[in-house]
Amino acid sequence: MRTLLSHFSLLALVIISLGVISTAFAQEQSTPEPTPVIEPTAIVVPEGWNLIWHDEFDGDTIDTANWTYDLGAGGWGNGEAEHYTDRPENARLENGMLVIEARQEQYRGSYYTSARLKTQGLQEFQYGRVEARLKVPAGRGLWPAFWMLGSNFEEVGWPDCGEIDIMEYIGREPDLILGTFHGPGFAGALGLSKWNRQDYDIADDFHTYAIEWDEDQITWFYDGVAYSTYTRSDIGDREWVFDQPFFIILNLAVGGTLPGPVGLDTVFPAQYLVDYVRVFQK
Repeated sequence: MRTLLSHFSLLALVIISLGVISTAFAQEQSTPEPTPVIEPTAIVVPEGWNLIWHDEFDGDTIDTANWTYDLGAGGWGNGEAEHYTDRPENARLENGMLVIEARQEQYRGSYYTSARLKTQGLQEFQYGRVEARLKVPAGRGLWPAFWMLGSNFEEVGWPDCGEIDIMEYIGREPDLILGTFHGPGFAGALGLSKWNRQDYDIADDFHTYAIEWDEDQITWFYDGVAYSTYTRSDIGDREWVFDQPFFIILNLAVGGTLPGPVGLDTVFPAQYLVDYVRVFQK
């Protein structure tokens, strides 16, 4: 009996110790990392263009005249694991930047939280140069994106509204970014995409991502260098739906069909930093 009680006492001690470790781990995981301090990036208007809209994120709070939120969980059609919120823990301004932060925490039935901001109903654009300076987070299973959807999304749904992915980054491919677009008949895995590999880890620094878009074509840029162009003729007899207004989305997904599962070595909180978003038109 004494031996049995000793075993129970030892088991109880182990359980208590694991509970303490788990609590400490959870607290550590939800402690935000300090954001870097960067110099403001001067606005350079390309020759032949005009700046028509921008957000430099240099205030104290996210500008509600520019940005609203998608909220909730459910996978978002991609098997994602996060719950999107509008809490400052997940989206805020710091040091002249927008910080989108993915956190490992239990929240309303999910085990991760993050944010997805959009200009839908507030700022919408048809054609031009759409550009952002971004620092993506490192880690397997993280999926930051800078993209656009057609403003008729609520009426016709996806993919008939059209989607332009200016930048997608998947943490398990640290030297790779993707530029893609989707429309009726060429959506999902059939989307037209260009892989752009570098000889370094993209998450180590800020980079500039842009498209130049007109009625007949879209060209993708990475740090000022064009790496992909698609035209109307490239989609054949399928419908070109990129001749209407689109709105901008910035989000950080966790897990999903494209990035795959979260790595055991992926560090949370993970921060997706946005220096600015600018739109130019000729």
